[in-house]
Amino acid sequence: MRIAVLSESDLAETRVAATPETVKKYKALGADVTVQAGAGTRAGIPDADFEAAGAAVAATGAEAAQDAEVVLKVARPKPSELAFLKPGALLIAILNPYGDNALLKALADAKVAAFAMELMPRITRAQVMDVLSSQANLAGYRAVIDATAEYGRAMPMMMTAAGTVPAARVFVMGAGVAGLQAIATARRLGAVVTATDVRPAAKEQVESLGAKFVAVEDEEFKQAETAGGYAKEMSAEYKAKQAALVASHIAKQDIVITTALIPGRPAPKLISREMIEAMRPGSVIVDLAVERGGNVELAEAGKVVDHNGVKIVGHLNVPGRLAATASSLYARNLYAFVETLIDKNTKTLAVKWDDELVKATCLTRDGAIVHTAFQPTA
Repeated sequence: MRIAVLSESDLAETRVAATPETVKKYKALGADVTVQAGAGTRAGIPDADFEAAGAAVAATGAEAAQDAEVVLKVARPKPSELAFLKPGALLIAILNPYGDNALLKALADAKVAAFAMELMPRITRAQVMDVLSSQANLAGYRAVIDATAEYGRAMPMMMTAAGTVPAARVFVMGAGVAGLQAIATARRLGAVVTATDVRPAAKEQVESLGAKFVAVEDEEFKQAETAGGYAKEMSAEYKAKQAALVASHIAKQDIVITTALIPGRPAPKLISREMIEAMRPGSVIVDLAVERGGNVELAEAGKVVDHNGVKIVGHLNVPGRLAATASSLYARNLYAFVETLIDKNTKTLAVKWDDELVKATCLTRDGAIVHTAFQPTA
C-alpha cells in the first residue's frame, strides 16, 4: 500500500497534508509513504524530517504519486496533477466542489475516488476528522491576532500612573467554531467582547466564554438552526431588524470580526458601507469570509483596505497564516479518516463504500460522480 503526499501548487497555500508524526502512523499501518520534495517547507517541515520519519522523498509530484493508492493534499489538485494519478487511487483533500461542475467532471474523468474532507458529517465518531472545525478554530484565533496587529492601541484595560487605558471593544459576528475561538482569544487579551449569531444555541456558548450576546431574539430566531447545527438563511424582515441592531452596536466597537458562512452559498453580507462609515477612525474589521464573497461590503480578498481610517482586513487562507499548527491538525484529521479505510490485519486498503463517512465525502468513483448532492443537472 502506497500513500503519496503532494505539495501545494497554489503559492498562497502554506499547509501540508502530512507531518512526520502522521508519516510514522501510516508506516505503522503498513503503508509506504512518499512525500513530494518541498511539500512541508512552508509549514516549517524540511524534507529531512519526513525522511527521518520513514518517508521517501520524490523530486516531483508525478514521481511521488506513481502507483500510489492514496494521494493526500490540502487543496484541490490542478488538472495537470490529476493526469499523473492512477485510476482507482483515493484522492483525499479539501476539494471545495460547490458549484464547480468542471472540477467534478475532471475528477470523474481521471477515474479517481475523490473525497472532500470538508463534507465530513458532524457526528461524534467523525469529530477527529472534522477539517472545517480544526482549521476554523485556528482562523478565529488568528483573526484576533491580525486585528490586534492592525489596531493601534492596547487591548486590555491598563491602570497606570499616567492614567487609565480603556479596554478595546471587540464584536464577533458569527459564533461557530471560528467565532467562539475569536471570542475566547479576545477575552484572553483583555478586551470587552460582544457577539452575535442567528442560532439560538450560540447564546449560551457566547455567554459561557464571558461575552455578551447581541441579537433580535424573536420567534424566527428560535427556529434558526438546521439539524446539522448550521445557521439557516434568515428572512428579509429578520435581516432588517438584526441589521438595525447591529448597526447601532458596530458604531461603538473598536474591532469587528465576521465569520458567517453557509455551506455551498455565498457569504451573507453583514456589514454595509454605511456601518463602516459610522465606525471611528482607527477601528478594524477582519472578514474571515472574504474568500466566499465576504461579509463586509468593502472587503477585498488578499488586501487590507483603509476606508476613512477604518481598516478592513481580508487575508486569504487565514489558517495557513499558522502553517505549522494548521498542518499538524489537518494531517491528524486526514490520518483519522484514512485509518478507517485500511484493514489492519491485511494492511491493505479496504474501503467500506456503504459507510456513512465514505458516502458523505466521496464525490467521484469509477469515472462517475457518485455524491447525491453533486449530480449533474443537465
